[in-house]
Parts: sequence; structure tokens; C-alpha cells
Amino acid sequence: MTTIKEIKEALAVETTWQEWMTELQKDERDGVKKALKSWQTQFDKRQKLAEEHMAKLAFDNGYRTHQGAYIAGTDEAGRGPLAGPVVTAAVILPENCPELMGLNDSKQLSAEKRQEFLALVEKHALASYVHFQSEEAIDELNIYEATRQSMKASIENLAIKPDFVLADAMTLDIDIPQDSIIKGDAKSLTIAAASILAKTARDKYMEEMDELYPGYGFAQHAGYGTKQHLQAIDTLGVTPIHRKTFEPIKSILKKG
Repeated sequence: MTTIKEIKEALAVETTWQEWMTELQKDERDGVKKALKSWQTQFDKRQKLAEEHMAKLAFDNGYRTHQGAYIAGTDEAGRGPLAGPVVTAAVILPENCPELMGLNDSKQLSAEKRQEFLALVEKHALASYVHFQSEEAIDELNIYEATRQSMKASIENLAIKPDFVLADAMTLDIDIPQDSIIKGDAKSLTIAAASILAKTARDKYMEEMDELYPGYGFAQHAGYGTKQHLQAIDTLGVTPIHRKTFEPIKSILKKG
């Protein structure tokens, strides 16, 4: 009789259902049942990722007006924080990019996974660009307009001019056909790729700000208005990277 260890080793190298697995279902040993259940769980997970990946590709490809058309996705990170820039990115991917299977909205992925996908996006993207919009620009323009202008800059600085632009919940002042996609980072592979670039670039910047302005916890909360951050502002005051038109910063500066 085949040992449980041998069965586990055999299952570990299979990615599709095999006839011998049907016979394995009759095996009454608990270890075999658990091994087969674990394999099925992993198989279902891979299937789900593949289906989601194909759906994202199909979504993007639906905007290709001709063979070889370039589709750019753009997204932002950091509209809500009290400190730091808003960062946007634009990405053009190949029509078929199996290496990015599992790529999703950056907020849905762990920091480790974001770093893995960052390397893959940088390797396989046909073109990409990341733009930082400063706190000064945010205070001058307002966060919505600052983000729009940053996305525009990301698109216009791509090494390849796209034939169509997919923007996450935003309409841009560009001379390229576009569509504003609500929750685009969950529907479009190119927007999801852009969200990874924007999020990782901003997180890295805020980690650098944590060293420049110790005590605020920027590496932990990335500038968002957490309890830790608000307490630090009360104790240490407002820094040059805080957004002066955002509350409670605006009221603190008025008192001050």
C-alpha cells in the first residue's frame, strides 16, 4: 500500500485532477483524506485566481480598438492621509501577462505580496510612470484636483502614448480616449498594476519621512489619522509634510 508520505509527495507535483486521485478518494486513512482535501483547496484557489485574472484581462482587452492597441491604467495612493503626498501611477501591460496572476487592488494584498508584484510589474510592464503630488499642491488645489492632475502627469510621462486610458474613479483632462472605472483596481489588471506602483512608492516615501520626523509613526500609519498619529501631533506639533487644509491640522494651525 502507498504510504501517506508518498501520496503527499505525488499530490504536491500535480496541478490538475488525475485518474489515480479518484481511486484515492476511497482511501479511509485520515492522513490521505486530509492530504486530498488540502490539494483540492489549493486547486480551487488556483482556479479562482485564474478566473479572476482572465476576467481582468478580458475587461482591459474590451477597450482595445485594434490589435496591438496600448491600454494604460492609472490609480492613486494617499488621498485620505493627513500628511505626505498623493502618489499616482500609470501602467501599460502586454495583452497577455500570466506572470501577474493574483494581482489585485493593492489594499487587498499584504506588504510582502505587494513587493512581489512590484518586481513583476516593473519587469513585465511595457511602460510605467509614478508621480508624486506634494502637500503644497494638495493644499493649493484640493485633494481631488491634485489627484486628477497627478494622474494626468503619470499618463503623459509614459514612454509609450496609450490608445486608451482606464482611470480609477476619475475623469482626466487628456487628449486620449478614456473611461472612469469605479473600483477599477478590482476589475482591471492595468489599474491594479498602477495601484501597486503607487502604493509601494508612497509607503517607501513615508518610511523615509518616519526617519526624518521621528515620533509620528509615519512608517506604521503612512500619514493617516490614526490615534497614534493624532497624539503625536498634539505632543510634537505639525510637520512640514502635514496637509494644512486637512482637519485637525487646519484648526491646530489657526489656534497656533
